[in-house]
Amino acid sequence: MSFQAYIDNIKAKTGKSPADFKKLATQKGFVEKGELKAGVKAGQIISWLKEDFELGHGHAMAIYATLKGKKE
Repeated sequence: MSFQAYIDNIKAKTGKSPADFKKLATQKGFVEKGELKAGVKAGQIISWLKEDFELGHGHAMAIYATLKGKKE
């Protein structure tokens, strides 16, 4: 599955775009000034996304990648 396919599936399941997740991650304290805060581990993001949005590991990792700056 391509990265874009993961993003499309996440949007279909949750109704949220990567930008929406970035805003939510900022509210949760994971992102500051548009960047993933130092010391925030992938596991923290994965746990949050699995718990709050019922995303699978691969889909949660795709959102984590977008928070780290991946665009494609």
